[in-house]
Amino acid sequence: MGRVAIVTGGTRGIGEQIGVDLKQKGCTVAAIYHGNDEAAKEFTERNGIATFKWDVSDFEACERGVREVEAELGPVDILVNNAGITRDGVMHKMTPDRWQAVIQTNLSSCYNMSHAVISGMRDRGFGRIVNIGSVNGQAGQYGQVNYAAAKSGIHGFTKALAYECAAKGITVNAVAPGYVETDMVRAVPADVLAKIVRKIPIGRLGNAHDIARGVSFLVADDADFITGSTLSINGGYHMY
Repeated sequence: MGRVAIVTGGTRGIGEQIGVDLKQKGCTVAAIYHGNDEAAKEFTERNGIATFKWDVSDFEACERGVREVEAELGPVDILVNNAGITRDGVMHKMTPDRWQAVIQTNLSSCYNMSHAVISGMRDRGFGRIVNIGSVNGQAGQYGQVNYAAAKSGIHGFTKALAYECAAKGITVNAVAPGYVETDMVRAVPADVLAKIVRKIPIGRLGNAHDIARGVSFLVADDADFITGSTLSINGGYHMY
């Protein structure tokens, strides 16, 4: 491809695999992280992908960070909004800080990052934005009103931005993973996870490459007729 790609939440799990797949397809990748410096260093040593540190829930940090990436790697052609957290709890026990943390990191980050790259994409007449949603943003989930709201918001955000950008050579799509073998899912109690797997028609959890393959498809140069879509990759767990 020869494109410059940013992947938020890009140093582990699904984000890491997305970056690796894009690099294999010829992209120059910047993996964005906010936490563990040592883990980020190991990620770069393992994959040869540059890392940049900032908080994607902070608008100004995103503006500065994208300018830093562009100065070092070149104009950003591809943005994958993958960063996400959970702070689960039923509504009557959910504190405002848990609500805000998830909304800001999972949803507002899509605005922050897209705003930082969209003008350049419009000027150049090319761009690919992929937002990582969730099956729980489509179907809901007990104890995840914050997470489900954020991920559902991503799907609406995707469609509206796709309308705005279609005439400028920019596509905006979403990927909605089902249950994937990540640290987040592995933290689910074993008995609960077993019940989830029994509901997946394919009969297994997904893996990071299942999701990364979908992202690579959507960001390809010749995927210009696909925009405003949500690609559900969930093993048949939720069909609609």
